[in-house]
Amino acid sequence: MRIARILATLSLAAVAASAAAQYPNKPIKLIVPFPAGSATDTVGRILGQSVSAAVGQTVVVENKAGADGAIAGSEVVKSAPDGYTLLLATNSPMAVAPAMKKVPPYDPTTDFTPITDVGRYTFFLFANANLPAKTLGELIAYAKANPGKLAYATGNTTGIVSFAQMNALAGVQMLHVPYKGEPAAITDLIGGRVQLIWATPTTGLSHVKDGKLRAIVTSLKNRSPILPDVPTIAEAGLPKFSILSWAALYGPAKMPKDLVERLNKEFVAAMKRPDVMAAMEKQAFILNPSTPEELGAFTKDQFEEYKRILRAAGIQPE
Repeated sequence: MRIARILATLSLAAVAASAAAQYPNKPIKLIVPFPAGSATDTVGRILGQSVSAAVGQTVVVENKAGADGAIAGSEVVKSAPDGYTLLLATNSPMAVAPAMKKVPPYDPTTDFTPITDVGRYTFFLFANANLPAKTLGELIAYAKANPGKLAYATGNTTGIVSFAQMNALAGVQMLHVPYKGEPAAITDLIGGRVQLIWATPTTGLSHVKDGKLRAIVTSLKNRSPILPDVPTIAEAGLPKFSILSWAALYGPAKMPKDLVERLNKEFVAAMKRPDVMAAMEKQAFILNPSTPEELGAFTKDQFEEYKRILRAAGIQPE
C-alpha cells in the first residue's frame, strides 16, 4: 500500500513536470480589475504584448471591473492553478477591498500565489480648470469655506483612500461620487459635474496639456518628471499623506513552484526590455520587478498598512 502511494505521488509529480515543460501551450488570460483605457489596463497590455512574443502564446487581457477589484480577484481565486489565469492586481483588490469588508471576498495573503511585483503608479490630484483654487492651500481654504459643496470623483480605491486621508488631514468635507474607472470619471471632471479626482497621468495628463484640467499636487515623494512644476503633496502642506499605489502579478493559490519561477522569469525579463521600459515611462509608471517571496512579504505589509490607513481615516468595514 505504501509503495502504491509512493508510485502515485511520483506519477503526479511526473505529470506536473511534463505540464510545466510544455507551458504555455494555449493563450494565457491576464485579468485586469479595471476598464479598458485605465492605467492598469495599459500596463497589462504593454506587458502582455512583450510576454506573448517571448513565450509564443497570446497573453489575452480581460477587463473585469467592479467591486474595487474584488470581482477580478474572486475570479482568479476560483481558477485552476495552471498558469493560464493570472491577475494583474493593484492595491485595490489586494489590500483595500478586503480591508473594507467585514466578510472579505478572499484573503490576499493566502488565496493567491505571488509571482512578481510590477511597479508603482504616479497619481496626481487633478481639478477642473474652472475651479478657483490653484494650489492645495487654496483648495483646502475653499473647501472649508464651502463644506460639502465640492464633489470629488473616484475611479478606484486608491482614489477613495487618497481622498479619505487627505480630507482627514486637511479637516475638510467634500461630496464623494464613485465611478467604476478613471476614464468615465475624467469625462465628468472635464464637464464640471465633479471638481476633483486623484488619478493617473494615463487618463489625465493630455487634458492638463490642453488646459481642460489642472494638476494640483502629486502623491509621489518626489516631483514627477512629466509635470516637474507640480509639487508633491508633502511640499504643498500635507507631509503625513502616505498612500502608495502599486501593481503586481498573482496567480491562484497552490501554483507549482516551477511554473511560478517560469512566469516570474518571463515577466521580469519583459520589464527589463528597453521598449517596455520606454512605454512604461510614458505612463509615468515606475517598474519594480521582484522575486515571488519579496512580493509575498510586500502583500502582507500592504494589507496591514491599508487597514491602518482606512481606520485612521474613519472608514470602517461594511
